[in-house]
Amino acid sequence: MKINVLFSNIFLDELYFTGKTTVIIDVLRASSVITTALSNGAREIVPVSTLDFAMKISSDAFKSQTLLCGERNTRMVEGFNLGNSPLEYKPEIVAGKSIILYTTNGSKSIVKAKFSENLFIGCFLNLPALARHLMNLNLDFEIVCAGTNGLFNLEDAVCAGMLINEIQTQLSDIQLSDSAVASVILSKQLNKNLYSFLCETEHGKLLIENGFLDDIIECSKYGITDVIPYFVSGAIKRL
Repeated sequence: MKINVLFSNIFLDELYFTGKTTVIIDVLRASSVITTALSNGAREIVPVSTLDFAMKISSDAFKSQTLLCGERNTRMVEGFNLGNSPLEYKPEIVAGKSIILYTTNGSKSIVKAKFSENLFIGCFLNLPALARHLMNLNLDFEIVCAGTNGLFNLEDAVCAGMLINEIQTQLSDIQLSDSAVASVILSKQLNKNLYSFLCETEHGKLLIENGFLDDIIECSKYGITDVIPYFVSGAIKRL
């Protein structure tokens, strides 16, 4: 098994992912929102890469069965049903619903990797379950860190490193790219207290400034669900 980490996919063509197994990580907060929504009974999440497309497909949807959700610059977009806080995606709100999701970084990364043979969504919440599934597949895979506006961010790289480390403890025949090695090194240095770590990241500080401290608490929880979001036929469903 060979593992590669992409700290940004901004310079990659969509066709790069053709036939690959890919994991998208956006710890703060899209991956955590997607995992939470599916854990709480959402039927599917449809990721989109532009606000215009989000509005277009929502206008064609059955309003009673569809929620238009997401954020721009951490804040819920005017006219949306929900923002990008995992705490908003309660069972009584999302159960049985289709969710159209637009976010600044995460949804765009998922759409970019849509031609992958297997496309999964990972975060701290489901990391052990995702690691087990990847070990069972026993395929080479790419980890895409959604980053921040196309740039490196620390929380996604550390989550990628922790995912790799979970696999390395069980499998010996693992080949790591240089970026994968760097992710593992970072994770071993910074994973002692995930909540404190996330609070000190650039994006974590921005979320705190904007009143989303409780989101960081939620996103820092480790291994609380076995739900693995899986992209298929244009939507993310529970594997």
